[in-house]
Amino acid sequence: MTAADLKVQLDRLLQLPAETEWVEFKEARSNFDSDDLGRYFAALSNEANLKAQPSAWLVLGIQDKPRKVVGSQYRLHRPDLDNLKLEIAQHTAGRITFREIHELKLPEGRVILFEISPAPAGIPMTWKNHFYGRDGHALGALNIQEIEQIRSQAGHQDWSAQLCPGASIAHLDPTALQLARQKFQQKHQNRPFAAEIPRWDDATFLEKIKLAQDGQLTRGALLLLGRPESTLWLSPAVAQITWKLDADEQAYEHFSPPFLLTVNEVFARIRNLRFRLQPFNQLVPIELEKYDAKVVLEALNNCIAHQDYSRQARIIVVEKTDRLIFENAGNFFEGSLDDYLFRERVPRHYRNRSLAEAMVSLDMIDTLGLGIRRMFLAQRKRFFPLPEYDFSQPDTVRMELMGRLIDENYSRILIEKADLDLATVIALDKVQKRKSLGPAEIKELRRLKLVEGRASHLFVASKIAALTGDKAQYIRNRAFDTAHYKQMILDFIREFGSASRQDVDGLLKGKLSDVLTPEQQETRIKNLLGIMARRDQTIVRTGSKKGSRWVIPDKDTKPEKYPKKP
Repeated sequence: MTAADLKVQLDRLLQLPAETEWVEFKEARSNFDSDDLGRYFAALSNEANLKAQPSAWLVLGIQDKPRKVVGSQYRLHRPDLDNLKLEIAQHTAGRITFREIHELKLPEGRVILFEISPAPAGIPMTWKNHFYGRDGHALGALNIQEIEQIRSQAGHQDWSAQLCPGASIAHLDPTALQLARQKFQQKHQNRPFAAEIPRWDDATFLEKIKLAQDGQLTRGALLLLGRPESTLWLSPAVAQITWKLDADEQAYEHFSPPFLLTVNEVFARIRNLRFRLQPFNQLVPIELEKYDAKVVLEALNNCIAHQDYSRQARIIVVEKTDRLIFENAGNFFEGSLDDYLFRERVPRHYRNRSLAEAMVSLDMIDTLGLGIRRMFLAQRKRFFPLPEYDFSQPDTVRMELMGRLIDENYSRILIEKADLDLATVIALDKVQKRKSLGPAEIKELRRLKLVEGRASHLFVASKIAALTGDKAQYIRNRAFDTAHYKQMILDFIREFGSASRQDVDGLLKGKLSDVLTPEQQETRIKNLLGIMARRDQTIVRTGSKKGSRWVIPDKDTKPEKYPKKP
């Protein structure tokens, strides 16, 4: 790297979030402990592998809080810096060391950037036989799950890249092959080799998109472009997409390769009706289809790319009255759902790398890991509920795509508040689906004044209720505050002299929040009476337990003694 390149790279690193596990800043104004250097090397190398980063970075001469260049005098002579490569290699797994050690001399001081390669697939990085990792800024032991995640990368065989001896271009569907060439040329029309594409013969074209090698077709070629009868070459794997209608009517159909064509046939089977959504304070309604074609095809193509074909299972698309369910065999291959939604994760590994790369070449999927986020954003743009991923079944990924509005208020909020970020929309989507939220999500929704109510019974806040026109339901959900209920009880007793528990139930039950169950309303009233008697001492209970009544104490009435809570 030139000095200008290094300065650009340093600026990028300085702008990263504070909790980035694959970058560490140290002041090291005069020295840096060699054991600490080794531990950070191992930890950052492992984190770069787990976070799918091309490199990790340890940067000396930077104050972390606030981040600024302070300069480092560590190993001022270049030969001393270069000796670190050997010193580190003597104690690491596979004698792996720094990819490069860069020096950058700035007006503020000297900065050293250690560029660290990700741990190799299957080999967690160690320093003196110990595994290290990071949790935010904290340096510590790499946990067992992460060790196994790196180890599991070893020996992974790309099922889709295996050759099919005896299969030839004659076993490919001519229409699919022609469409593949068209899509490839369209996607690469601005590349330097674009003019050559029409002159390639079919064999050359297939090798260019990695579906053939030395004149032999891969399994991926037969999946995407093969004739239906070509699935014999893939046995015992099952190359089939099953569409099942499970609604007011029952139907099903199996679809075989070429998947490049049949994905559109699957989508054509889905009943994609149009309906209207009337935004608040707008005269013109918005027309929407149940399902966005790009979202459905993205989900279906993801199933094809990430299916574990060695499990001899079909890809299944179930059409319910109000939703689509996509299922493919195999676990979520790398990372978590949040990695792709919020961290812009770039996957390093694929279950079917050859197949995935060919599908990218034909503009069917995106290997940068943006497809999932794109589906969420598309649903958000259409004001629909967001996709739901389910990983509860072993070795199966299940995704639901709603084809109806759950709560029109949610959709109208998205129309009126186009600036809500994805994390907030996901939290609101959980509210409308009555799913549990984390403390941080609830705190943020409250800060934005989007919800009210108890954590277990959140509902739309008054500001949004006014926006969406659902003021009456908001008032029923919110009901009244505790002081109002207390005053109602006291007014009743003053008017009638006393009140039984039955009287209090009749007084309050119609006025408590609609989001409370009958059992919760019973508990709410019991707690309220207890507070008024024990803490406020504004009422006392008289008479036998069975026929007791609540009264307002006079100066001679001694409040009933309640046992202290343990």
